[in-house]
Amino acid sequence: MLEGKNVIITGCLQGIGKETMAVFAQNRANIIACSYRQDEEFAGFCKQMAKENNIEILPVYFDMNDNEAVKNAAKQIISWKKEIHGLVNIAGMNRDAYFNMLSYQDLYDTFQVNFFAQILFTQYIARWMQRKKTKGSIVFTSSIAALVGAEGQVAYGASKAALIGAMRSMAIELGKDGIRVNAVAPGVIHSPMTQQLDDALICDRVMKMDIPRLGNADEVSNLYMFLVSDLASHITGQVMRIDGGM
Repeated sequence: MLEGKNVIITGCLQGIGKETMAVFAQNRANIIACSYRQDEEFAGFCKQMAKENNIEILPVYFDMNDNEAVKNAAKQIISWKKEIHGLVNIAGMNRDAYFNMLSYQDLYDTFQVNFFAQILFTQYIARWMQRKKTKGSIVFTSSIAALVGAEGQVAYGASKAALIGAMRSMAIELGKDGIRVNAVAPGVIHSPMTQQLDDALICDRVMKMDIPRLGNADEVSNLYMFLVSDLASHITGQVMRIDGGM
């Protein structure tokens, strides 16, 4: 489905990002795999996926808390002179706190990783896509918390809602260049981030679903793959919920 496409994926070290990298590799995309730190196991995983699927996987390491590192990573990718057909922004963080207990630092840090750094990184990549006249797809990862709210997730939900607002304006601006921009809003998905949630909270959210179970990472990855593929060639400016009908 993605053969011959060059796709950047952030947040590849674990969870949904790592699963998305595997799904894209199995569908024959060449991947620029972004991780916030170097990891021997991750480097081995990249080599294994590349060999098994006869594709190219290039790891890039940078911390989204550091804007200079974000800029340098984007410039490094651009220096390879490759056409970029897709960018899937998955990297994110969460610091749960009730509104009256939320510190400014937690709010700032959450927006830095979930919004500011992602917009900065995407800006560099989108400019390169425009320069190369590459028609492609940019996907952001929002959250159900941005759409319906969640107790204790003021900072997280707000940062993910900001992505939706930015995405819709970007879709209008970039559409004339053949670049589609969408967002995926996962519900409660099996992931390292979900493991930080209280069991009672998870149970409450599952009971509110039409399909009463946690989602799996590969189900989210398949949605990313659809949005990057040519099957979604007339879809832009949309928020795609994947939450079991919450």
